[in-house]
Amino acid sequence: MPNIFIEQLHAINESTLKELSELLITVVEDGASIGFLPPLTEQEAKQYWKTVLAADVLLFVARMNGRIAGTVQLHLCMKPNGTHRAEIAKLMTHPDFRRNGIGRQLMQAAEERAKQEARSLLVLDTREGDPSNLLYASLGYIQAGRIPGFAQSANGELEATILYYKMV
Repeated sequence: MPNIFIEQLHAINESTLKELSELLITVVEDGASIGFLPPLTEQEAKQYWKTVLAADVLLFVARMNGRIAGTVQLHLCMKPNGTHRAEIAKLMTHPDFRRNGIGRQLMQAAEERAKQEARSLLVLDTREGDPSNLLYASLGYIQAGRIPGFAQSANGELEATILYYKMV
């Protein structure tokens, strides 16, 4: 079993910014549907990561062989009627490190932190047909619905997203 280390980032230094930006560019170029379209420039990627951390956004990274191999975010709902819920966002694994359990470990870390934050409901969405659908189902997420034409792909096609939830 590979040695994978999961940590929450509280700040992003220049070295980490470079690695995170390279990861984001690589997964977008590989076809990930995480809010960006190729070609994604290094400047755009760095700007994204510079603004991602906030009181309501927790960022987890997976390191393998000394490199950032993946990330996931936990977005805590801060609305008075939603302090029991959070959203899982932007789960990504570098293509060189896939099929090593990184996505699963990142999800488990986010779920554990959600429990520590007294969040009992987790929600997420992912493009219909992506391998991540299998991961979410295997972790006990329940499909709540499908929205057609939700996200545009690199070729301009509008693709559906699947909404999931899980009580933790």
